[in-house]
Amino acid sequence: MNILVLNCGSSSIKYQLLNVESHRLYAKGIVEKVGMKGSFLLHEKENGDKVKLQGEVIDHLTGIEYVLGVLISKEHGCIGTLSEINAVGHRMVHGGERFKGSSLITEETIKDFKACIPLAPLHNPANLKGVQAMQYMLPKAPQVAVFDTAFHQTMPAHAYMYAIPYSLYKKYGIRRYGFHGTSHYYVARRACEILGVPMESVKIITCHLGNGTSMAAIKNGKSIDTSMGLTPVEGLIMGTRTGDMDLGALTYVMEKEELNIAVANTLVNKHSGMLGVTGVSSDMREIEKEAAVGNERAILGLDMFRYRIKKYIGAYTAALGGLDLLIFTGGIGENDPVTRELCCSEMEYMGLEFDPQRNAGVRSKEMILSKPESRVKVMTIPTNEELVIAEHTYKIVSALPAIQV
Repeated sequence: MNILVLNCGSSSIKYQLLNVESHRLYAKGIVEKVGMKGSFLLHEKENGDKVKLQGEVIDHLTGIEYVLGVLISKEHGCIGTLSEINAVGHRMVHGGERFKGSSLITEETIKDFKACIPLAPLHNPANLKGVQAMQYMLPKAPQVAVFDTAFHQTMPAHAYMYAIPYSLYKKYGIRRYGFHGTSHYYVARRACEILGVPMESVKIITCHLGNGTSMAAIKNGKSIDTSMGLTPVEGLIMGTRTGDMDLGALTYVMEKEELNIAVANTLVNKHSGMLGVTGVSSDMREIEKEAAVGNERAILGLDMFRYRIKKYIGAYTAALGGLDLLIFTGGIGENDPVTRELCCSEMEYMGLEFDPQRNAGVRSKEMILSKPESRVKVMTIPTNEELVIAEHTYKIVSALPAIQV
């Protein structure tokens, strides 16, 4: 079964065309700057060849038409006709409490998903545009929604509730939901496959470190806590997001600077985090370059970023009642040996013995980074959210009686 996986952001469309049964990745790519000047499509073929195609992409429908056209083109394509796409899997960001797992997309699904838009007003509408575009372009292909929040729906109430009037939770669904769920699930599962142990038998902390960063505590194969909250702002320090912050500090700044809610929201989402602290960039590579030449704010930002991760490792070890496996993934987690080493330093007391020599130079590779005698295993696992989305799509669509695969 050939499955097209779509991840529609507010101004981008990431895609992969793959076959779960044969483990074949036909093509992948991204459309950038949707609805903006300078739009382009970066397409990578199965053999690794890449091509960048310029073109005006006024909206998501145009962008997806562009993607489908490239997939069947003689020069860059990998399939003959669009009928060879058997199903479509979508990354959907916020499923609220309505969706505890992946779901076949129906009119009822769309209605329930729209009800979650207030929880993710920047992300959910873009996800929905992808669904609507595919309904128009491939009306006969079944579609499946795979939710970022679903993996964390196993958290107990004492982990996901906020200490606000309970009536606000009942009225608006204000609670911790968490994100990056497919990534946390994939790297935990994959690491256990490599180690040859059941995922249900180990206590795991997963660190998804990128421009957006989050951590999860996984016990008995299920998420019991995660760092992001109602929105992706809470938790670790990120590229432009504050992470954990005293709410009183925010209201103080709002009063002093006379900020309205919209401006305050932009402040904590777009102008804070590593960018706000360092004044350099939200890109960790640029910040590390500045730190290497003595930029004090860059050094401070890196220290803050790594300290927050280390603090969460300690907290989640306590929540889990011990730790067997620590995993790093995401752009920073997979490619930054220095951050991995510093986050794991001075943890011998808890049975974690890191191996700096094994860690050095490891980038985008599945690797054990701890010493052989370490009781706690440390690993880096490149994430593959698209594969999880394709697997869930395949499972749901295969069960449909009218579908020939």
